[in-house]
Amino acid sequence: MRFKPTLIDRYIIKKFIGTYLFALALISVIIIIFDVSERIDDFVEKKAPLYDIIFRYYLNFIPFLVNMFSSLFVFITVIFFTSKMAGHSEIIAMLSGGVSFKRLMYPYFLSALVIFAFNLLFNLFIIPPANAERLDFQEQYIKNPLSNTNRNIHFQLEPGEFVYIESFTTWNNTAYKFSLEKFDGRRLVSKLQSEQAVWDTSFNGWRVRNYYLRQCFDSTEVITRGSRLDTVISITASDLRRRKDLYESMNYYQLNDEIDLLKLRGDNSVKFALIEKNKRTTVPFSVFILTLIGVSLSSQKVRGGIGLKIGLGIGLSFSYILFLRFAEMFVYTDVLPPFTALWLPNLIYAIVAIGLYLRAPK
Repeated sequence: MRFKPTLIDRYIIKKFIGTYLFALALISVIIIIFDVSERIDDFVEKKAPLYDIIFRYYLNFIPFLVNMFSSLFVFITVIFFTSKMAGHSEIIAMLSGGVSFKRLMYPYFLSALVIFAFNLLFNLFIIPPANAERLDFQEQYIKNPLSNTNRNIHFQLEPGEFVYIESFTTWNNTAYKFSLEKFDGRRLVSKLQSEQAVWDTSFNGWRVRNYYLRQCFDSTEVITRGSRLDTVISITASDLRRRKDLYESMNYYQLNDEIDLLKLRGDNSVKFALIEKNKRTTVPFSVFILTLIGVSLSSQKVRGGIGLKIGLGIGLSFSYILFLRFAEMFVYTDVLPPFTALWLPNLIYAIVAIGLYLRAPK
């Protein structure tokens, strides 16, 4: 097989990339128009500056849209322009000219590789800071004030050091029924209890009120009571009021560090971080699978035009997105680990793609 792109290869690549970019631009404009009509009341009510609306929100909203709809529009793009080529007998001419169906896939996969590389780069390093700015704007002008509904919070701060909080309120940064325990192996070293602990930004620590401190030595125990005690531990008020969408604003290295920290703490929200990490690779990789399905379905000339094929393409695209959402539910319910659950849609659709490819016209 010759790997140097031929004139036909460049023709297909130009159609693929051009149609894909046009489709993304078109859907982005449409979604932004609908989003403006939905958010306009919030912008006016909260007096959001026009500069912030344009440059902090919508300019950072575009990469988010590109990431969300990229795989969907790769599939629709392939179905659309390949069906038109088949309808104009261009595919037949290529195959009749000695180009095998396998060789015909080369420019498609070359285009898919370019889109995959850009999507992966965007997912890992470019979209997270854009998401951070967008989420900060939403927090300020769109969403309701943040509240924490978690109760009975358990964290391991480091090996042998554990904290328990019955509840935490965000408006006054106060933790209720606060408990801090330290162990040496199985032996209790100390236990600090209090009715409430308030996060104090003056020293970035917790101000414990009406505390009870139990310290265990080799053969004795010392119990201390007091009205106030300042303590610094490796958990902050920000950790307790953190939203799961915060992981969308972390780049690849930050997300890995956060996952390590959450695993150490035994924080159940680590599943949200692991879902985000795996989605950043599984979704771009689906470009190859959906491209293969798209070419296999649309390379044959059929009666009735391309309407049926585009409808089928949209249906399969949305079924993939729906399956990906169900895969996330498998993680939330602890049915499957994140890696297995998030790669499962790609595995199933890859099997479908290979089956369709083997049955496609040669």
